[in-house]
Amino acid sequence: MVKKAVTMSDIAKVMNVSTVTVSKALGDRDGVSEELRERIKQKATEMGYRMHTGGRGGHDGLSYNIGIVVARHFIGDASSFYWIVYRYIVELLQKQNYYGMLEVVNDADNIGEIPNSVLDKKVDGLIVLGQFSDAYVDKLLGCGIPTVFLDFYGSREDAETVLSDNFYGAYMLTSHLIANGHRKIGFLGSISSTSSIQDRYLGYYKALLENRIPLRQDWIISDRSNESDIFPEFTLPADMPTAIVCNCDEAAYKLVNQLKGVGISVPDDVSVVGYDNHIYSTISTPRLTTIDVNSRVMSTEAVDIILHKIRDGSYKRGRTLVTGKLVRRESVKNLNK
Repeated sequence: MVKKAVTMSDIAKVMNVSTVTVSKALGDRDGVSEELRERIKQKATEMGYRMHTGGRGGHDGLSYNIGIVVARHFIGDASSFYWIVYRYIVELLQKQNYYGMLEVVNDADNIGEIPNSVLDKKVDGLIVLGQFSDAYVDKLLGCGIPTVFLDFYGSREDAETVLSDNFYGAYMLTSHLIANGHRKIGFLGSISSTSSIQDRYLGYYKALLENRIPLRQDWIISDRSNESDIFPEFTLPADMPTAIVCNCDEAAYKLVNQLKGVGISVPDDVSVVGYDNHIYSTISTPRLTTIDVNSRVMSTEAVDIILHKIRDGSYKRGRTLVTGKLVRRESVKNLNK
């Protein structure tokens, strides 16, 4: 891990003064005597404190800003997975004396313009959240600044990525259903929408193959448009399975409510499992069995990689997988009993 940066609070403790006093001294503002100001500056230098420059560049040529790039449709919900990750990243960057600058890409096809913070050289690196087109990935990497992709990967071998182990997570969920006696299992998710959904579908399919359970195309249910907006209602098959693996908790939550609306009980008639351990998994009735994606660990890995890459231009980490945990709740019926 990257060594923790010295903060104003650290200097204040050593000097036995307030953080406000340290801030005034280092910023050459009134309210601090010249003698104390010089002692604080000297101590800051001894401790290796780095002055923020607000993007203007300091003696080391760094701005101490990191751009956090995300497509607008991923953050329409204030409680979405990417807002949670964004908050973690900002918190982690602050501990390292960096600032996180949110850059929202508006283009629905994710082939938008390069963020101004990059063009104006106001950031030292980028952390990119969620799915983007290959064309836009090429544009970002073509800028020549350190970049890490979180929760998305493409075909570029030179891209640094941090991922939830979506394949294994969905495999665990489906295997859990099979262990509970289910053999008629569907999948809810638009497979062509994101790499995460694709990997979760493949994990689901692997569990079926291992247990010699046929894949039924009529049980593969689309859940969203090409713009990644989850449908308000899903097209259910005429012959319902006994269990459905959903690619995310929000889709699972909506499915549970839709099923109840047409008189189908969960889990008595159909068991439903989600993914992410999002807030939707706990407000659902019944609460959802799901995969707890460790978003804090994913965020920590992304911050660690980007800071290493800023300090060492040749640093490579490659593809980092973060394994989730199966969370068992009341949405699965045991058919073996």
